[in-house]
Amino acid sequence: MTICAYVTFGDDDSRDDERDLVIAAWRAAGIDGQAVRWDDPEADWSAFDAAVVRSVWDYLDRREEFLAWARATAGVTRLLNPAAVLETNTDKTYLRELGVPTVPTHWSADGMPQWSEYVVKPTVSAGARDTIRTTDRAVAQAHAQALEASGRTPMVQPYLDMVEAEGETSLLYFNRTFSHAVRRNAMLAGGQSLADNSRAEPRTPADDQVELAEKVLAAVQGELLYARVDLIRLPDGSPALMELELTEPYLFLRYAEGAAANLARALTELL
Repeated sequence: MTICAYVTFGDDDSRDDERDLVIAAWRAAGIDGQAVRWDDPEADWSAFDAAVVRSVWDYLDRREEFLAWARATAGVTRLLNPAAVLETNTDKTYLRELGVPTVPTHWSADGMPQWSEYVVKPTVSAGARDTIRTTDRAVAQAHAQALEASGRTPMVQPYLDMVEAEGETSLLYFNRTFSHAVRRNAMLAGGQSLADNSRAEPRTPADDQVELAEKVLAAVQGELLYARVDLIRLPDGSPALMELELTEPYLFLRYAEGAAANLARALTELL
């Protein structure tokens, strides 16, 4: 039987409510899945046919250590997604290189545009960590300056009302094949709690959203076991990329029948 590591993190693993679902789907596909911490010093990664990066949600404070682990692990087994993909995708400056419509972004504390409302965050972040939303340009600039002072690159963006009106559309692809899509709650919407932010509902993406998502994926080289393409509509109605999640995205597997099986099938295709 093929043996694959489900790569996770070392804190409260109850936060990952997709792990058991994935491992069960792997088992049904003839894959023995074993959850292993990415930073487990006793782990023998060469014993696995593949190591699938999933809930490595503690890498943010140790990004260089995590990337060193990824490169080393890729040297002894199949790493999915690949180390080169992880290195690029864990810094959101990748958005500048894709050549597709994205949310307007200013990458410095200096020369900030005049917008009615701002979102400011570092390029290495997840889950709205160190992210603010404000109508005060001075506050936005101060946060961007603080990020730069700490050695981080800021992203300064306009807050888009469509995030609340239509919501973010996340399209999930496994081995570059579309699986399902959801409407996600806005992370920075007024009155939202963390629990609210984790909820979603199934959504059928529009043709222009599918077209953009496939252009985004076409711009990325290498194997992609999983990809989550997060889109939002701009004020003119056109879709734009918010983020391309290729490292440790929540996959919303419970929101579509057969989604976990789709992921398992994609893994067998790549192996």
